[in-house]
Amino acid sequence: MFTGIIQSVGRIVRLEPRGGDVRLQVDAGALDLADVALGDSIAVAGVCLTAIALDAGRFAADVSLETLAHTTLGDLEPGDAVNLEKALRLADRLGGHLVSGHVDGVGRVVSVHPDARSQRWVFAAPAAIARYIAAKGSICVDGTSLTVNEVEDAQFGVNLIPHTIAQTTFAARRPGDAVNLEVDLIARYVERMLAAGSR
Repeated sequence: MFTGIIQSVGRIVRLEPRGGDVRLQVDAGALDLADVALGDSIAVAGVCLTAIALDAGRFAADVSLETLAHTTLGDLEPGDAVNLEKALRLADRLGGHLVSGHVDGVGRVVSVHPDARSQRWVFAAPAAIARYIAAKGSICVDGTSLTVNEVEDAQFGVNLIPHTIAQTTFAARRPGDAVNLEVDLIARYVERMLAAGSR
């Protein structure tokens, strides 16, 4: 589990094809890997990956065909920046919301507009997950926990404060860019319970 509070922006070092899928090597940037062990989870652009190698501020993770097909990881290139977060410990503060790192779909940046010192961003979500997005609810975009301001059909808007823009990959994002989306866990479970109760 994660919180959606980005701890560092890392960079892709290498994508190495391995038997049909990919081994990803990431420079962790300012992320302290001293307490990370082999087998630990690290969220990369909001995708939960398992560290299978650690070396001098870098880690490697295998990315399955399923993950490549349903996230933006398959489009990464060496040098690309990615949001990073280590897995939540039970004693940690929960500054964002509970995030699993299991991406529900790939969305797109629709527009970015200044709003005083902040910015208003609008995203388009895949129709299959749009029903889980609610005004004043939580959503995870490229691993970042955000509050939804408004929803209209499959589009939703959020407000990004200067700190969030400076400490994440949003500073480099532009309209049309693809982003990983994870909806609030509670919304998915509520729908499942309601469906089971109606039988």
